[in-house]
Amino acid sequence: MFEQLDSLLIRYDEVNELLSDPTVIADSNRLRELTIEEADLRPKVEKIRRYKEVEAEIEDTEAMLSEESDDDILAMAKEELASLKAENEQLQEDIKLLMLPEDPNDGKNIIMEIRGAAGGDEAQLFAGDLLNMYTKYADKQGWKTEVLDANITGIGGYKEVTLMITGNKVYSKLKFENGAHRVQRVPQTESQGRVHTSTATVVVMPEAEEIDFELDENDIRVDIYHASGAGGQHVNKTASAVRLTHIPTNTVVAMQDERSQIKNREKAMKILRARVYDQVRSQAQSEYDSERKLKVGTGDRSERIRTYNFPQSRVTDHRIGLTLQQLDSVLSGNLDEIIDALVLYDQSQKLEELNGPAL
Repeated sequence: MFEQLDSLLIRYDEVNELLSDPTVIADSNRLRELTIEEADLRPKVEKIRRYKEVEAEIEDTEAMLSEESDDDILAMAKEELASLKAENEQLQEDIKLLMLPEDPNDGKNIIMEIRGAAGGDEAQLFAGDLLNMYTKYADKQGWKTEVLDANITGIGGYKEVTLMITGNKVYSKLKFENGAHRVQRVPQTESQGRVHTSTATVVVMPEAEEIDFELDENDIRVDIYHASGAGGQHVNKTASAVRLTHIPTNTVVAMQDERSQIKNREKAMKILRARVYDQVRSQAQSEYDSERKLKVGTGDRSERIRTYNFPQSRVTDHRIGLTLQQLDSVLSGNLDEIIDALVLYDQSQKLEELNGPAL
């Protein structure tokens, strides 16, 4: 472990030296990569340096205890030693967390797909509630949101909606939202006041840039057709709608929201790349997870992960057994308590698997 810690300290010094190199400063891509790496290494380095300081202070204090005879000084030294050892233990735990394997997608933007599932109109209305919840959460995080595609029902719900969220480490926060979300409430159309149960599904995919995952153009069939729906004369005169089919995986994305064929193709390609990349990544993750304990965030997307109970103003995440009596707050985008608990649970699972020796 010490060799790994020392190598991080060396690399951090190298990165800082490179950041002051004029040739690096002139290269915007290289500068961006190193800036991100420095920001990632900094908290680890701060903990490691403090850990080494505490280790040295413990050694000095123990040496003083073996040589000192004054009772008052001995009492102070013992108290100091106890404090240092407690800090040392905490630093070890902190460093273990910081050294856990990172998901390479954690820093990415996401494409989120929300669909009304079981429950007809009520499920589609709930899909709209989830869209609103995630949009408000993104706003609180300082992220940007863009609806790429939406199939809106006549009553204001969503059969499906595709949302792009961009910002700092979006995937690391929202990757645990994959799955079926269940709502229990009395629909507006229910005359008997009975509580109905409906579901909507959420899929969270890391944005796949061309440098991460390149689709072979020969594997993509492109169909151009006239848009349907609102649009007046434009609908009849311009073939701007685009359908992309990734033949090897039979993944299809159709886009007609924009008047420009080029813009529709760009949006469709962004979604297609994310979907295919997610399939490849999910398959690899499933193979990996089959050899280790089940962890939060990688289960079957049809699995019920959370219930929103309106009569009791209750939200329950079934994966970690967390229940909050804060339904209105959660639906208003205050998801931090749930998401922080999911991240902490995931970290604890990884720590259990680590089972490494003490530092």
